[in-house]
Amino acid sequence: MGPYLDAGPLNPSPSEAHGILCGLICGGDTQALESWLGQVSPTPDAGEALVAEGRAALRECGLAIEREFQGLEPLVRLPSPAGDSAPLGERALWLYDWIRGFLYALGLVGLSESDLSEQGREILRDLTAITQMDLDDLEETEDNEQALAEVIEFVRVAAMLIHHERAIARSPTNSGPATSAGQETDPE
Repeated sequence: MGPYLDAGPLNPSPSEAHGILCGLICGGDTQALESWLGQVSPTPDAGEALVAEGRAALRECGLAIEREFQGLEPLVRLPSPAGDSAPLGERALWLYDWIRGFLYALGLVGLSESDLSEQGREILRDLTAITQMDLDDLEETEDNEQALAEVIEFVRVAAMLIHHERAIARSPTNSGPATSAGQETDPE
């Protein structure tokens, strides 16, 4: 994916590109994949072959990401370089890039704090705060490993909460109380 992203207008890292698509989906862009391709696909000056090849490869990757959101229980999977075997600093940078892409995409869809619940607004503030952390002197310690695992889980759940909240806001019958997928309300 890297060479195709490098030839795009934003030149995002793979993790940032993943975050952008997730942000478009979670933020409610009804044409998320096409919007994403417009942001990350190679530009025409990269050459006709690279544009066609890159757009096809990125579309396939984007469709796989979109499918994760289409089940009964949508899921955000955060990418990681070489799994947990990558150095802590590298994994932290991937998370940082993903969050930046996610927040960028929420801005693209015009999502503002006023569109969210208090919990959603707090999530946006927390995600922004994470992008302001200093990653330069991150030491490979057990405490830092645990902290990164907790932040990754927080970010994953936070993205899903925004997705869920925006899905409720878009539903034609959003006047009643929200229920989780698979739960039924008791009519009595």
